Order: sequence, then C-alpha cells, then structure tokens
Amino acid sequence: MSDVAIHPEALRDAVALTLGDKALNVSLAKDELTVVVAPEVYLEAMELLRDAPQCRFEQLIDLCGVDYSTYREVGTDGPRYAVVSHLLSVSLNQRVRVKVFCADDDLPVVPSVTGVWSGANWFEREAFDLYGIVFDGHSDLRRILTDYGFIGHPFRKDFPLSGHVEMRYDPELRRVVYEPVTIEPREITPRIIREEDYGGLHG
Repeated sequence: MSDVAIHPEALRDAVALTLGDKALNVSLAKDELTVVVAPEVYLEAMELLRDAPQCRFEQLIDLCGVDYSTYREVGTDGPRYAVVSHLLSVSLNQRVRVKVFCADDDLPVVPSVTGVWSGANWFEREAFDLYGIVFDGHSDLRRILTDYGFIGHPFRKDFPLSGHVEMRYDPELRRVVYEPVTIEPREITPRIIREEDYGGLHG
C-alpha cells in the first residue's frame, strides 16, 4: 500500500484520462473527486476504474441510492434517481465517488456492479428495497430491510411518513396480519423564528 496519496488534481486528471468520454463530469470539491457517468457506460467505466494502472480502485466501500425529487422542484429538471458509489484504492491510497443517474424515473434501472465488486451485493439490495432502483444483472435482487409484505420504497421523498400498511397479531387467526394504515395523516407546520438577532451573540 502506498503511504502517500496522489494529489487531488493529479487524481482528477488521471481519472478523466482513464474514462475519456465515458465521464459526463469530473469535478473536485474540498479535495474530494466526483465522477458522473451515463447508465449505458456505467459498468464499463467501473471496470476501468478498478483495472486501470493509475486508478486501481480495488474496493467498493459504499453504494447507495439518492432521490433528487426535492431538488428538481426548485429548478432542476434532470433524472430523479441516482446511484452513488465510493471506491477505494488500497494500493494507491486514493478514493473516488461515482454517480450514475437512472434514465427512467418510472422504472429506475442501472447495471449491477456485483460482477466487478462482489461486496456490492447487499448495498444494491438495500438501494432496491429503499428506493426501488433495479440493478440489472443482480443474481438475487430482493428486499433486505423491509418485511415481505411491505408496500412501496420508504426512502423515496414521496413515501408517506405513516406508511401504507400496519401489522398486528390476530388472536383468532393466530398470526400476524397486514391492514391499511389507520393513522390519520397530519400536516406538520414548522415553527418560524421571527427574532432578528436569532442565533447571534447577546450582550
């Protein structure tokens, strides 16, 4: 393992050179490198990041889904769902964040990277469970955190706080049953701070 990490600008240039036109964007903020790739080249780009001599990202250390619906309401019109991965090169002591947006909001799909890093297995199942993102090529894509009878994807921004179903033990049936939620939805009004010097120093 290298004790000295490559300079962030040099890493940015190396990753940009490796990916070429497969990268939609390569940006550096606070010494952290983020790469955006299109879904149709996502798998190929990830293999390059793993195998290229100047990259050698041997480990996938995290993968998660993101729902950008709230951001889109304030002016952006891009895709709603994204998958974000964090890769680590142990041998070169460097990291990169890779973001891919799903092309279809109604059926968000990206290729699975379990064939590149086997550790992506449970991460992708979690993103499928919580966001409804489908990972094409995953060998066992099923829910991992919610129950078998669960309806919907709880990390989506439009998922109701009360959920869709509730469960209870039925003594007559002698088993757990699922029923529509009986909780009345309520609107929570945020407290508004009106003091002009709120948060400032008081003499």
